[in-house]
Amino acid sequence: MRRADRLMQILLLLRGRHRTTATQLAQWLEVSPRTVYRDMADLMASGAPVNGEAGEGYWLEAGFTPPPLSFSAAELSALEVGARMLAAWADHATADAAASALAKIHAVLGSAGLAPAPLFAARHHGYPRERLGGITAAIHARRCLAIDYRDEAGQPSRRTLAPLGLFFWGDRWTLAAWCLLRRDYRHFRVDRMQAIQQNNTPWPDNISLDAFLHHADVGEPARRHLQQQMSQPWHREYHAWKQD
Repeated sequence: MRRADRLMQILLLLRGRHRTTATQLAQWLEVSPRTVYRDMADLMASGAPVNGEAGEGYWLEAGFTPPPLSFSAAELSALEVGARMLAAWADHATADAAASALAKIHAVLGSAGLAPAPLFAARHHGYPRERLGGITAAIHARRCLAIDYRDEAGQPSRRTLAPLGLFFWGDRWTLAAWCLLRRDYRHFRVDRMQAIQQNNTPWPDNISLDAFLHHADVGEPARRHLQQQMSQPWHREYHAWKQD
């Protein structure tokens, strides 16, 4: 990340918060606290409406509104490719939102004289994308699911799951979950689920997506990457809002 972009990101992260420590900013920006201290000193010296006290954190003066966001050509290209993938493979509500976003991205690219990215995602019309919306809602609500499932050999089973996360592998989605039948972490292919229903089974204690990754032995870099994604401030605020 360019330094100018990082300074703007700091202002955006401070907006709407009472106090934010250098340690928190360093974690969100993936830099050292020393870098944050230097950046904050430069922002204050430049006249940015930032205040701070040792041990108290930093905050913005009331009434300050950062300038609107802008994206580089490379960022727009990346957003375009991501929107194409979501439009092709996500649940219908997310796919519709991605298609709408894609139209806006194309408008910006066209007005800037930029060519669309030459990366495309073909839609699999037979894939049961309609199942993804209900699974995603259950993950957010921490609600168990009852599923009828067929394994690779075609053997049927009925499972009650605590769903933890959906993963896309280029040609299929898999659900990471705690299986109450096996009392262990398992993953299930969405296209092999024959029926899905919400279930009133109490959410099990002491289960998490991080524990699933540890059980699956995906490696420390993958676990650390997921932890960084889930520790971003917008994730924190979303889950705090859901729990209120």
